Amino acid sequence: MATLYEGYTLCGLVPAQNLSHSGIQGIEAERDSDHVVVTDSTRSVTLYKVSDQKPLSSWTVKQGQTLTCSAVYNSQTKEYVAVSDSKVIRIWKEEDVLLDKAFKATVSSDVWRVHCVLGGNPVVLFQRGAVRLLDSLLSAPQQPIEEVLAQEEAIRWSTNIVAESQQFVIFTTEQKGDNFLYLQRLNPNTLQRYRLEREEPGLSPLSFSASYRDKHIRLLYLYPNGHVYQSVVSVRGLGADEGAQALPLPRSLLLGLPVGEGLLEAASALVLDEAHVAVVGVPHPSAGAGKDFLCIWNTNFQTLQAGKEMAGKIYGQAKVPCPSSCWVLMEDCMTLLWGYSNKLFIPHGKNLSIIPYECPKSSLASALGKLKQAKTEESKAPASVPSWNSILHGEKAQPSRTMETRKTRTNRKTQSAPSLTIDRVLELIETAPVEEVQKEVEGLLSRSDILDLQPSVGQLASTLVSRSLADPAFYTPSTLAQLVHTQSLCHSVCPDLVLLALERKDYFLCQLCLQFFPDIPEVVTCACLKAFISMPDVDAEKVSLGPDSVSFMETLIAGGHGQVGLQNGFSPATFNEDRTDALSGGGTVIKTRAEDKEKTSTPPEQICPVGLHKAVLLNEVLQTAYSDTFLLPHLKDLSSQHVVLFLQYLQFLYLKYSQDAFPQMNGLRSPSLTQIMDWVCLMLDAHFTVLVMTPEAKSLLLNLHSFVKSQVRLVSELGKIEGSLQELNKMKVKKEVGKYSIEVIELF
Repeated sequence: MATLYEGYTLCGLVPAQNLSHSGIQGIEAERDSDHVVVTDSTRSVTLYKVSDQKPLSSWTVKQGQTLTCSAVYNSQTKEYVAVSDSKVIRIWKEEDVLLDKAFKATVSSDVWRVHCVLGGNPVVLFQRGAVRLLDSLLSAPQQPIEEVLAQEEAIRWSTNIVAESQQFVIFTTEQKGDNFLYLQRLNPNTLQRYRLEREEPGLSPLSFSASYRDKHIRLLYLYPNGHVYQSVVSVRGLGADEGAQALPLPRSLLLGLPVGEGLLEAASALVLDEAHVAVVGVPHPSAGAGKDFLCIWNTNFQTLQAGKEMAGKIYGQAKVPCPSSCWVLMEDCMTLLWGYSNKLFIPHGKNLSIIPYECPKSSLASALGKLKQAKTEESKAPASVPSWNSILHGEKAQPSRTMETRKTRTNRKTQSAPSLTIDRVLELIETAPVEEVQKEVEGLLSRSDILDLQPSVGQLASTLVSRSLADPAFYTPSTLAQLVHTQSLCHSVCPDLVLLALERKDYFLCQLCLQFFPDIPEVVTCACLKAFISMPDVDAEKVSLGPDSVSFMETLIAGGHGQVGLQNGFSPATFNEDRTDALSGGGTVIKTRAEDKEKTSTPPEQICPVGLHKAVLLNEVLQTAYSDTFLLPHLKDLSSQHVVLFLQYLQFLYLKYSQDAFPQMNGLRSPSLTQIMDWVCLMLDAHFTVLVMTPEAKSLLLNLHSFVKSQVRLVSELGKIEGSLQELNKMKVKKEVGKYSIEVIELF
């Protein structure tokens, strides 16, 4: 799923007097992903190094002059280009100190924006729709500039894109409530005009964003009613100029964002990739009114992937003659949002913040659930469950066979009679006794002439489960376990298998299904959890389970404390401090002598609150894929006694992971620390009210609170270390070093 990471401040803001504008006119990429050029709304241009969060250079025009469009960087000439007072083009280099002494040229018509993509030539877009390459304009600055737009038509937004080795200037206009899209191709010069479909009367787009993919330019625009549309134009379909004729531009609805009561006043949407859109100024679905959020939505599955509350005001801007945002302009107000190199730049409150983000490739599993992380070599083997392409498009399935063992090969060579066909075995399952069914199914699975094992396994499992449910005296646990081990079976193929295993108390089969089935529904996961947690430890110890998972728990329970220092973000000292803070709310605490003695004494040995085999089964639940939205309602069915016991076990795991040196050993199946913390949060979300009212849960809640705080602190510190290591990696190693040298490396 998409992720928004912890942000940091690039610079402070000086908002305008009316407090509707942040004071930032534009942000443009510079020489690489670590440098940006920030233009304020009046007179200054500043070059920042993003990772250092500090300015490298700054340039200011004279008093009385105003920068009317954001500065851009020409990577070919290593020069900066900006426009002041709508008509004066200024060009300078980084070593120049005063803008007034740099190159200036006055043109004959008002400039809307100067655009420049990495590796391309700067392009000048005039307010009346004409486009010129900067070099050709500077050769004759006073050349006449034609008027492309109609009398009452005005530009609302523009950008520059390189597609098919061609430069395109893209801009939108508004005329008497109608909105138009212009595509200006450079070399050869062709201009195409499109008319956007009308929304509800009186509604105009709040924001625009454009991207190029698969030989098509895709325009994304957001309306005040929360509708996000996309229009697609083929770059190869652009013909000669059509004059004033405007072609209709079809659109498709990508998102219907929740807007609450009324309409959006200031919001913007920015394309991140083919499946993700960043949105700011739109209410968070689960947050109250009056809070501003930055969110990432998945357009393929209509899901909210990540959200981050932005402290302070999200700025808008009153309409001005010369617009000033490279991304968003509305008729009445504007919200600013820029994105470069997996970083979002957003002004809010008194800061210009940078929010790093990550958008993994969109898939149904990542949008609705959490993907399983395979750890053992056995689980890394490619599963033979067919892909969606095979199901939808009829691709020829690759034959899949189970691994032959020496015993299987020997049995197959010594068979004196030919094995039964699949259809015959299916008929046999319905009437034959258990011993005969097991023998024939195992013989069928060991044969090498079964080219398509997937349908056969599904049919065999479904038939076995159906008879077992209908006939209480019939059950083949070893055969069902062998079918699951083929990895050609999933829950969707045989949905009653796990429930049958729970009914027959075949917990080993339950463990196998949790390990190998990637699509177990959340309701079944909760049924397993309820069965495991309510099972007496005496009965659990009689169950035969997987040796790897049992070995892990034996090692974990038998281990000592290990080091007392800080591990995994947790130490006994910080635990006591956090617990004291939670009890006192940050105030002064009067401690008794007994409490002080308890704090200074050696922490007691952690005892597992459940038996060994019950812990192994609970670990399988922790490692099962799930979706928070679908899992939480079913977790509410657990009793308070089981909830407290489960949380105590999660606390035990966390303390062991924090204090011992041997959790998650290679080759042993075990839950990760992240999975443990996720389940802690899930249980607290589902039962917080009940736990608060339960006296015996008070100390448990305080402990879990300290665990979460330590993990937050750990992640924060790891983020700082990651940034420092990235900077060290970028540093070029000197090839020749003298006999004696001193090098100082500062880590921030």
